[in-house]
Amino acid sequence: MTNDDTDKRAGKGANALWGGRFAGGADDVMRAINASIDVDRRLADHDIDASLAHAQMLAACGVISSEDAKAIAKGLEDIRAEIAAGAFPFSAALEDIHMNIEARLTEKIGEAGARLHTARSRNDQVATDFRLWTRTALDRLGLQIEALQRALITQAEAHADTVMPGFTHLQTAQPVTFGHHCMAYVEMLSRDAGRLSDARARLNESPLGAAALAGAPYPINRDMTAETLGFAAPMANSLDAVSARDFVMEALAGLTICAVHLSRLAEEIVLWTSPRFGFARLSDRFSTGSSIMPQKRNPDAAELIRAKVGGMAGAFQSMVLMMKALPLAYAKDMQEDKAPLFRAVDDFELCLAAMTGMIGDLDVRPEAMAAAAGEGYSTATDLADWLVRELGLPFREAHHVTGRLVAEAERRDIALHELPVEAMKAVEPRIDERALGVLSPADSVASRTSYGGAAPVRVREQIARWKEKLG
Repeated sequence: MTNDDTDKRAGKGANALWGGRFAGGADDVMRAINASIDVDRRLADHDIDASLAHAQMLAACGVISSEDAKAIAKGLEDIRAEIAAGAFPFSAALEDIHMNIEARLTEKIGEAGARLHTARSRNDQVATDFRLWTRTALDRLGLQIEALQRALITQAEAHADTVMPGFTHLQTAQPVTFGHHCMAYVEMLSRDAGRLSDARARLNESPLGAAALAGAPYPINRDMTAETLGFAAPMANSLDAVSARDFVMEALAGLTICAVHLSRLAEEIVLWTSPRFGFARLSDRFSTGSSIMPQKRNPDAAELIRAKVGGMAGAFQSMVLMMKALPLAYAKDMQEDKAPLFRAVDDFELCLAAMTGMIGDLDVRPEAMAAAAGEGYSTATDLADWLVRELGLPFREAHHVTGRLVAEAERRDIALHELPVEAMKAVEPRIDERALGVLSPADSVASRTSYGGAAPVRVREQIARWKEKLG
């Protein structure tokens, strides 16, 4: 399309978008800052879907003729095909995807195309399109979160018995298993998926028919368009319908929380795959090398997941600051609502895909984990519990006795289970050889049989529960 053609479609001079109110054309800077087509062209399919539903409803209510509705439907599907084929003549002069499609429709079918905008405004149109896009994105993200859960469950099943150190303050605390550790993230991701599902349910109301802000003076049927587009109901207040963007903030908040969980797991992968830990190895598919150090295997995918949280959190904050002082109803500020969510969803999908790949490929090293599990006197609490169970000591006293034994083992530079029974008796005379039976990491883990505990039998129960739940 030539520049002249673009100018004709945009109505250069007296502005075709705004009718007769403005006699002159907009300044080039105004046109540039006002245009959003480079961002909102992603809404094209949803805009066409909403327009099809709107035209069908207008015809059913007698607002436009059935012939016009048929022409509109055919024209819109032709435009959908043009966009899919990369042949659609997008124009920045037409500002956004809505006016681009409407102008093209009128070019193709004439006056009938100009009737499509009856009983609606770009305000309710964009709100509808954006809710449809967000709903589709949340559905897709829910499936991708589930794929990561499945990858974690597969690793958990393979390593329900693989003993590793559990940490608090990044210091060795008590032994757990790698399977138990993986299942912790399955639980986190379940809550993340639940937040996104809740957000989807709340956004699933239709703004279409609210028009600019006050509703439409035509005998329209908003229930019909809501049902056609898969919404649960039409929004009950026209002011709220066109001005609400809490659905964007809620989606971004949910993405950000899940991204934080991905970042925590990414950081653990960075630690586990370092030579200092040696707990696991990333495949070549998710590692990079160094331009100068030939021995390096860098966990760049994990590090980038860790970094991308900032962009998602920033997108959420951007929306909060954009909306915090806007009076009802619509304001042009809201044109800036789409780019943050689009960008955040893109990054989030990439992070989910990368994490799913890394977890699926992760080569776990049980020997290194087992060796580390006994370090740092990790079974000291098991000894304290034994003193409570077998000798009847109050826990605080058992804690004190065990602390003295740990100090003695540290002084001798030996592991707790290597401390002679005679040395233990010097601290607490009633201790006998049975105490040594609770000091191995494997025995420690096996004893943690409370619901949700690290014992392999409990881990397998949780794996079975999740496999049944996910189907």
